[in-house]
Order: sequence, then structure tokens, then C-alpha cells
Amino acid sequence: MSASFKLGIVGGAGWLGGAIAGAALAAGVVRVEDLALSYRSAKPDRFSGAFWTDDNQALADRSDVIMLSVRPQGWPSLELDAKGKLVISVMAGIRLAEIGEKHGTRRVARTLPNAAAEVGKSYTPWIASGDTTEVDRATVRAIFDACGVEDEVATERDIDYLTGLTGSGPAFPALLADAMMRDAVAFGLSPDVARRAVNTVLTGTGRLLKLNDASPADTVEAFLGYRGTTAAAIETMREAGFDEAVAKGLAAAFLKSIAMGKL
Repeated sequence: MSASFKLGIVGGAGWLGGAIAGAALAAGVVRVEDLALSYRSAKPDRFSGAFWTDDNQALADRSDVIMLSVRPQGWPSLELDAKGKLVISVMAGIRLAEIGEKHGTRRVARTLPNAAAEVGKSYTPWIASGDTTEVDRATVRAIFDACGVEDEVATERDIDYLTGLTGSGPAFPALLADAMMRDAVAFGLSPDVARRAVNTVLTGTGRLLKLNDASPADTVEAFLGYRGTTAAAIETMREAGFDEAVAKGLAAAFLKSIAMGKL
């Protein structure tokens, strides 16, 4: 896709807005002179050549595509008339219809990138309103392809579920890593050795799954088939309720996403 549109990111001074801006620039999706970003207090010293402002309406007026990178709790106080332009939300929970009604447009995309956008490894599910055009959809794809991998999903309910599954970014793998590291240190390993061991296992696993396009279930079953130390660990974790704990956690995140949309 050619860099032929002006992108404005409300909340571009934040970590996610900034990560998306950086990825889009690096991929050539947008030119720096066509990028506008807003901030609340101090103007950041980054993206030289971009337009920085603390006036969100000024940002919207000069942009073809407006991205809302703000916390859902702060969204009700955001005053911005999009005047029929494409609005892309990265907020959890807020519905397409609500965004369109508040900001004066019927062209809305609801997306959910995660923290890995900063290193070009985000998974971003998204859905667009019925009035978006094919060009609008291509724009959404281009922006979030630059951040990693994107998928257009069928319903907003899918987005709510994926808020927990993928919106967490590194949080769930980090939770597992923390538990493993704590156990290793309790066993007697030094914290440095424990950290390197666990981090290397997790990063190596991710690369192998991507390289081989492997099913996680197939990987687990392969190790179970060896009937060795890994099988003993997996079976014990499952008997302790590992699968059920994950399912309950994802269900809680799903319900929280729905609740966040009821501001």
C-alpha cells in the first residue's frame, strides 16, 4: 500500500500509540510529514518532522485517518469530531456504534494490538463497521501488518474474547516464566541463571512454533509420548488444574472487556 494518507494518533505520546507510529513509519505505511500525534502534558522528543499537538481536534482536522489510542476510562471525555473520516480505535471494550456516534462518522474500525507492537510482533484482531470501504480496510491491514500479524474477525464478541487471549501481549507467558523462575530460585539456582534459562526456553519456543507453523497441542502430545521428565511435569500441572485456571482467567478477561464497554 502506498503512503498516501495522513495519519493522526490521539494519544501518540503513549507507549502503544508511539509503538504503532514507529512501526508504520518503519514499514513505509505513512510518511513522517503525514503523521500527527497528540500529547497531554509535555511534547515528546521523537518522530522528528511529525506534527505534535495538544489539540485533538486540530489533529483530526489535518488527518485522513484518526486513531484513538487512549484508555477506555478516559474516552468519554474525549471531544473530537471526525467529520466522516475513518476512525481506528485501539481501546478495549468500546463498541463500533458508540465510537461512530460520539465522533461523527460511520467509518470505524475496532482493533486490539498488544505491547509486542513495539518490536513488530503484535497480534492484532480487528473488525470494521459496515460503512467502511475496501480502501479503509486496506489501510487498517497495512498499519497492523507493520506491527506484526493482523486478522479481521467476524464479530465484536470475537474482539472481546481476544482482548484476554492476545491483548495481554507478553503478560501470560511472563506469568508462566515468573512461576518457573521463582521455583528455580527456591530450588537454589542463582536469579541470573534462572532468568536466562527461563527466558531462553520461552523465546526459543516462540521461534520454533513460528518456524514450523506447529500446533501447540501437537508439541505437548509429542513430549507426552516420550514419557520422560516433561511428561511427568505436564501431567502434574494438569492434575493441579492448569487448563482450568487458564480457562477461568480468559473468561474473566472476556467479561472485563464487555464491562469496560459499559461506561
